[in-house]
Amino acid sequence: MFDTPEELARLVEEFYPYRERLETVRRLPATGRPAQDVLDELAWLAEREDERGHRGQVSGSLYHGGAEHYALLNQAFAKFSHVNVLQRDMYPSATKFEGEIVAMTAAMLHGDPATGTCGVLTGGGSESLTTQLLTYRDAARAERGITDPEVIIPETAHCALDKAGHYFGVRVVHAPLGPDWRVDVDWVADHVTPNTIALVGSAGNYPHGVIDPITELGEVALRHGIGLHVDGCLGGFILPWAQRLGYDVPPFDLAVPGVTSISADTHKFGYGLKGTSVLLYASRELRRHQYFTAADWPGGMYISPGMAGSRSGGLIASTWAAMVMLGEEGYLAAAKDVLATTDRLRAGVEAVPGLRLLGHSPFLVAIASADDDLDVFVVNDELLARGWRLNGLQRPAGLHFCVTRPNTAPGVVERFLDDLAAAVDVARGRPVGSASSGALYGLSGAGPAGVSAARQLLTTALDAFYDPAP
Repeated sequence: MFDTPEELARLVEEFYPYRERLETVRRLPATGRPAQDVLDELAWLAEREDERGHRGQVSGSLYHGGAEHYALLNQAFAKFSHVNVLQRDMYPSATKFEGEIVAMTAAMLHGDPATGTCGVLTGGGSESLTTQLLTYRDAARAERGITDPEVIIPETAHCALDKAGHYFGVRVVHAPLGPDWRVDVDWVADHVTPNTIALVGSAGNYPHGVIDPITELGEVALRHGIGLHVDGCLGGFILPWAQRLGYDVPPFDLAVPGVTSISADTHKFGYGLKGTSVLLYASRELRRHQYFTAADWPGGMYISPGMAGSRSGGLIASTWAAMVMLGEEGYLAAAKDVLATTDRLRAGVEAVPGLRLLGHSPFLVAIASADDDLDVFVVNDELLARGWRLNGLQRPAGLHFCVTRPNTAPGVVERFLDDLAAAVDVARGRPVGSASSGALYGLSGAGPAGVSAARQLLTTALDAFYDPAP
């Protein structure tokens, strides 16, 4: 992949641009640096890295973007920044905060405490997805004797589920999509086996933001007596408000018969700090299968409700603060801006010759090329040069723009559409396959195509930075 030293140097510079400006610290300094020097360096880094996000040129990532909002959350975090909620007797406020976060989320997603709706707070969407798969595996083992478990997920479902299957020995079966980019429910129904422990649907999925047919998946789950998890990590905190605002959002949450769990990230459209997520279960009996106990450990009887041991009280307190400060009125107002901006963005993209949309989402616009001679990643190269950070997709090649509050600022959508049209014009003069960007999750589409090349990129980049040689 790296044919010359210059190419490797470019990669290192892209990932670690501060090497020339700032000292690389490879061992503890003999004498600590003055506190103000450290704070000044952090401030310089933060200001530099926040510029693009504050201009509204980033897809996803920064969900709220308000300086005043973040300042208030940081104040809340500071009150509990030293707290380890593992010590519940010392910090019982964490139990209040966590319980109320779960209760507020359950009420938003049509949970019913009378029938046993309950949940936990996790460290993010990936942990929620990993935890629920472990829970279904152990429930199926205990209740049905399944030792060779399988889960059926849409091929667009978040790959944290594939990682969870790898970790926990669950075979992940990928269901194809229909022409509307939603999972093919008939295919799912035909591939349920005695070893199937659960089904998964997205609301909405990461690539295209679309909502899978949750009602139909629930019917399949009920017929076979298996669980159905809804991955609402991305859409869970905006789709309920879209429904309230009159958008055409199909049923997707715990009100749907057959849905037995749902996850929703408080650190996305919940507008909390990174990273927290809520994992809800329709019954306490199901949640109990995620618990771990070790009764005979010399350090004392160990009981853990989830994967994490020590957890930050600051994150829990600031998440609770975000939710109660915003309230329904605040979430509705934010959703109204995001959804209206998405409508304008979608209409503008549709008007650009040579582009097509992938699916339909109320908060995300997925873009692909409509012409064989137009490389969408060359378009992305040009957008990157103009300061935009979109997310690269594959199968099919595309980009998506997940609209968040910073993108709703006046003039942002108009600037993007102007730059998009210009980028398409430039891309028509460049050959297909000449792009330097691609579809690499979490890197703005920057990076190579292919698994082996992506692994080499990651390995080389980490080796280049963490090599202990001076």
